[in-house]
Amino acid sequence: MKVGNRYYRSIWLSEDGWSVEIIDQTCLPHEFVICRLDSLEKAAHAISAMQVRGAPLIGATAAYGLCLALREDSSDEALDKAAAELLATRPTAVNLHWALERMKTALLPLPAAERVTKAYEVAAAICDEDAALNEAIGSHGLSLLQAAAARKRPGERLNILTHCNAGWLATVDWGTALAPIYKAHDLGIDLHVWVDETRPRNQGASLTAWELAGHSVPHSVIVDNAGGHLMQNGMVDLCIVGTDRTAANGDVCNKIGTYLKALAAHDNGIPFYIALPSPTIDWGMEKGVGHVPIEERAPEEVSHVRGLDRKGVLREVSLLPDGSQAANYAFDVTPAKYVTGLVTELGVCEASRNGLEGLFHSRAV
Repeated sequence: MKVGNRYYRSIWLSEDGWSVEIIDQTCLPHEFVICRLDSLEKAAHAISAMQVRGAPLIGATAAYGLCLALREDSSDEALDKAAAELLATRPTAVNLHWALERMKTALLPLPAAERVTKAYEVAAAICDEDAALNEAIGSHGLSLLQAAAARKRPGERLNILTHCNAGWLATVDWGTALAPIYKAHDLGIDLHVWVDETRPRNQGASLTAWELAGHSVPHSVIVDNAGGHLMQNGMVDLCIVGTDRTAANGDVCNKIGTYLKALAAHDNGIPFYIALPSPTIDWGMEKGVGHVPIEERAPEEVSHVRGLDRKGVLREVSLLPDGSQAANYAFDVTPAKYVTGLVTELGVCEASRNGLEGLFHSRAV
């Protein structure tokens, strides 16, 4: 996608050919900062500190993190240790495990001297494939938006609600839930996006809104608890969000608050779609509810908030009274029964094992 007049992916090799550059997402929307990663430690920090986030991008960053580690030591022991360090950074998104296992499968059979070159080849392939998968998701999701727009009365705008950030910043390029929106907008479909702020880190207000504004997509940022009201009053035509892990039965784990939006959509008869590339499917997890490891992040993300003051100075302020504690569950699981359909790179299917296996029968285990 573009920032200004320049095309960017969310992660890319530096001009030196071995270090990696990322967009530091903790600085958005107020500053556009490019950060250079030149060690395993910096790659692991980028993931854990959410300089990069979104399941596909986490996986891609981990792959390059392994490349950086192998430049220092390409032995079996070092490879396993580096993979374990990267895997420990964030527990919920399955793409992290998927990318590291793909790297190890390709690298372990090779002599140590050949591993660095191969590692960069595989990491680049993971990035290129992710961009292609997400563009395909955009094409399949576009048909859903076109059908929804066709049901509107002449002159009525299509209203879409999304949660968190599932745009190109969450992937290598295009995004998952936002990819169909970009394609529909570019085709001239009159649409508007309700952007959940997505507390506590405000990925909707900070990242999704920034993306949509850069692409000139009409949108409005809303507080997280406004979605139900909008749905009750006919102001939402469909919902589409991403996912960090999809169980084999179609349960989906996504940013905290997704489950509540799905319940509101179900109560109001509004389609609720999940957009996902196939590496997000955890075929070994039969169901998601009660089984996906839910990341608990620092309470300071809840108790404090950052923003620009009236003088344009970036400040952090405390929100809670002295003595109050904060809990910070980062994800929740939406049962498959509340999901209208899964939008994948191979098409749209029902949220069930049968639906997923119908598209990915060769990959199911």
